[in-house]
Amino acid sequence: MERETIFDRERYREEEMPYELWLCSFPNMGNRQVRKLVELCGSAEAVYYAGMDRWRQALTEEQAQKLKGFTEAWRPRQEYERLAAENIGLVTLADGCYPERLRQIPDAPYGLFYRGTLPGEEPAVAVVGARDCSQYGSFVARRLGELLGRSGITVVSGLARGVDGISQRAALEAGGRSWGVLGCGVDVCYPKQNRELYEKLPGQGCLLSSYPPGTQALARNFPPRNRIVSGLADAVVVVEAREKSGTLITVDMALDQGREVYAVPGRITDRLSDGCNRLIRQGASPLLNPEELVEALGQVPRRGVQTKPAAPGARQGRRSRENAGSGERAERPGLPPELAAVYQALDLCPRSVAQIREGLPERFREISLSACLIRLCVEGMAVQISPGHFCVRGTGPE
Repeated sequence: MERETIFDRERYREEEMPYELWLCSFPNMGNRQVRKLVELCGSAEAVYYAGMDRWRQALTEEQAQKLKGFTEAWRPRQEYERLAAENIGLVTLADGCYPERLRQIPDAPYGLFYRGTLPGEEPAVAVVGARDCSQYGSFVARRLGELLGRSGITVVSGLARGVDGISQRAALEAGGRSWGVLGCGVDVCYPKQNRELYEKLPGQGCLLSSYPPGTQALARNFPPRNRIVSGLADAVVVVEAREKSGTLITVDMALDQGREVYAVPGRITDRLSDGCNRLIRQGASPLLNPEELVEALGQVPRRGVQTKPAAPGARQGRRSRENAGSGERAERPGLPPELAAVYQALDLCPRSVAQIREGLPERFREISLSACLIRLCVEGMAVQISPGHFCVRGTGPE
């Protein structure tokens, strides 16, 4: 039978979606088994009424028995109406609104639960990296997210602590969009410290998950989640990653999907940069300038966005302070001259007190440096990384 040229979405939702919800909510079978059942029976509704003999062709005996018990307790239409009342949608491969980029990847998830506006064909970049990122990583993630957001490029990530959440939050603050792919149900906020971001995303993008509502964040859920992060994006940027990092799973999946991979280089002594530096050695493109990525995607930053980055450790005289979003460190109005001098002597990488003093102009080298550093920490402008070592704060606490 030929596929209909016009997809009747309303009819599909009315007749088929309650059964799609039933099929996608059964927790004891994998994505490929779901797809095989639908191929065998022709539709989710047909699977629902097929019975044990047909189910056994795709499932083990134990799975088939569990599906029988699950089905007996399930009320398709009631559950579908409950889902709609919670502002949760479901889209499947049979639906014309299924994200096309994702449809093309190997083992595309059969169903996606979502809150917000489903991803379309707009340019998108996945920004991933360390949960316990450094101040340097925090700075880069924020600058990258802000530039992408202002350039009309959607930021895709996993809503995790560190690089993921920082880049997504920056994109939203810049007026852009973001898609958050969860390793739990879309009605579960994980991690809890990203509650504000979780609540904002449906209004400026979308929350997505292949797991049914109510699913808790379990370690085994995250590797399959990562293929969706990379699958929704045109390119993947790794900001910081240790040599053996879960972030590199996303990179492997991105390469399998034919996505371009970029890595932010770091110092060879920084363990958080080992993964990125190794990726570059293996052929990943080094991300030296975020606007080059924007240009590669064919986007032009919106008017008023300063795109030329300054080196994090550059001296004050080489900075324009007109746009903090450009990566340049602006002085706080009314800051005493000695505090301003100490602030400019800090870097995104930790420096010892002796190194900071050495970086001060001659006339400030005899000031009480410890008192100035403590004041900057209290003001939220600096952070003490270890005893006697300070750096400029990247984005504030995450």
